[in-house]
Amino acid sequence: MVFASHLSLVVSAGITALIAWRVYSRVRRMVGRQQLSSVRTWLTICLFPILLALLLGSSVHPATALASVAGVGLGTALGIYGLQLTKFEQTPVGLFYTPNARLGIALSLLFLGRVAYRTAQLYFSAVPVSAATSDFARSPLTLLIFGTLAGYYVTYAVGLLRWRRHVRLSNASVEQSGCRVEQGETRQI
Repeated sequence: MVFASHLSLVVSAGITALIAWRVYSRVRRMVGRQQLSSVRTWLTICLFPILLALLLGSSVHPATALASVAGVGLGTALGIYGLQLTKFEQTPVGLFYTPNARLGIALSLLFLGRVAYRTAQLYFSAVPVSAATSDFARSPLTLLIFGTLAGYYVTYAVGLLRWRRHVRLSNASVEQSGCRVEQGETRQI
């Protein structure tokens, strides 16, 4: 009996450490300069709509579907705004971009706040955990926040791919005209 409670504590501590590490890496990626990765952008473009469709397909209330759609609209607007604030760089090493730190921190805090609130709710609740966790995915507030994050990430990823395509096309047209491209130029779109 004592062993089981210690094992549960170790597993909980391990899961908490894993979540903290993932959140830290996510926040760090959202606020710092990073090299453009086509794999990560395509994964974002493919996975978030699939997850959103699964959540929408499992919802039976119109309020949850409306919250998801509203979140996607808000996230799309934030993604467009975020792309306008992003610093894009073309260097000899590759393509880099620096997202707006304030927007990245705000979105991270929104997500962390919802997770912390829900964790506290589960911890202090008298309802069995299995019933409470199924309600979490059906909560309109959770779906609004997830829709916002999904809309933002997908819009931002599409914007990054469009920027990469624009850079490749302009480099190709400059090479065809016989001009030399200066590397290391910074561009804001």
